[in-house]
Amino acid sequence: MIKRTGHADLPLHTGVVPRWLADRMMLLGTEIVEALLINYGKKEFLRRLSDPLWFQSLGSVLGMDWHSSGITTSVMYALKRGINARSREFGLYVCGGRGKFSRQTPDELLALGERTGLDGNALVKSSKLCAKVDNTAVQDGYQLYQHNFIISSEGDWSVVQQGMNVEAKTARRYHWCSANLRSFVEEPHTGVIGENRGNILNLTAADARETRSSILDLSNENPDTTIRELKDIIRLSNPLKKDMPGQLTLFEEEEPETEEIVLTNGSRNCIMPAHHEVRPEDVDLKRLGGVLATAYEKNNTDFESLLLTPGLGPRTLQSLTLVSEVINGTPSRFTDPARFSFAHGGKDGHPFPVPTRVYDESIAVLGEAIEKAKLGYKDKSDCLRRLHSTALQIERNCSPEADFDATINHENEHSKEWGGRTCKDR
Repeated sequence: MIKRTGHADLPLHTGVVPRWLADRMMLLGTEIVEALLINYGKKEFLRRLSDPLWFQSLGSVLGMDWHSSGITTSVMYALKRGINARSREFGLYVCGGRGKFSRQTPDELLALGERTGLDGNALVKSSKLCAKVDNTAVQDGYQLYQHNFIISSEGDWSVVQQGMNVEAKTARRYHWCSANLRSFVEEPHTGVIGENRGNILNLTAADARETRSSILDLSNENPDTTIRELKDIIRLSNPLKKDMPGQLTLFEEEEPETEEIVLTNGSRNCIMPAHHEVRPEDVDLKRLGGVLATAYEKNNTDFESLLLTPGLGPRTLQSLTLVSEVINGTPSRFTDPARFSFAHGGKDGHPFPVPTRVYDESIAVLGEAIEKAKLGYKDKSDCLRRLHSTALQIERNCSPEADFDATINHENEHSKEWGGRTCKDR
């Protein structure tokens, strides 16, 4: 069961994630996954991974640069480290990765099949078909260099893979989910959107059914016969063009008129802007205002069990409110992924340096809430859920639009106090 659920276009980004951030991303990312599994189950986690806007929001809340291509590699590396270490407990496993690790996906899936009884060959076929569709059947100028296959113990799966367009200096991330299978080769995508670069070769389109059939017929023909027929077609359709002996030349037609690319079936796609810093127009300021009001409301007693955590203050509540939204939010809440960078900043200092002390408190509080919930004590986990619902109520019933510049200034003023670090700090 599969469908392509969306993609995200991202500016290429260079640089290395420092170890101090990579380890925190692994810890917090794993706790978010565990909270999702406890509250919503494995199928829902795989569905979340297949939503490009949710994935971008997750990367932002983990402290990555909110719009860059590096989110894909770093988040999937963090999740692979965390999930695979607890694969039996979670019933999940992450295969593949970037570059040479992507090419190891088939071997990993076959080994997983031997250990679990899943059909490893069928999984390998699905993995290869996803890659072939996005790399070959749809020729949009992006060549895949990363492929992650995430599978549950029941055989449900999702794919997160990314391609690069060197000329455009952008990366494109593709998301797949094992649901609502129609066909790998005909309309597997729920929608494709991106910068309009004119017509592209899309052999998965319904209108390309006859073309696919012709290609299949040609593959069974003698190559010499096929080449001879093609040369005859070219000569007839281009009477003024003379083909050279022994050489097959295809003559380009005039560039076709561009067509509007339309979203279908509610697919989730996004194009990240080229600017690196977070700007007011990148954030839903009313939503951010609801988060800040929830965290800094002086008389708020709804979160007593959380507030009793030693050292927990409003700044950590701000982060936990955004973490809670990543766990409990509906798809419509992730249209402004930049807002989630107000949880733990960004490694390049945008919108502010990563507040490591706040980050560590977030990990500790969420981890304690999960462990107590597994023992039947749900006070803290209920409080975390209420952080999101309270922010929603404030947003709906008040006018809490955030002062963007004041919020950034406040973060930078307290950055040293909160252990602020960037990728320049090793």
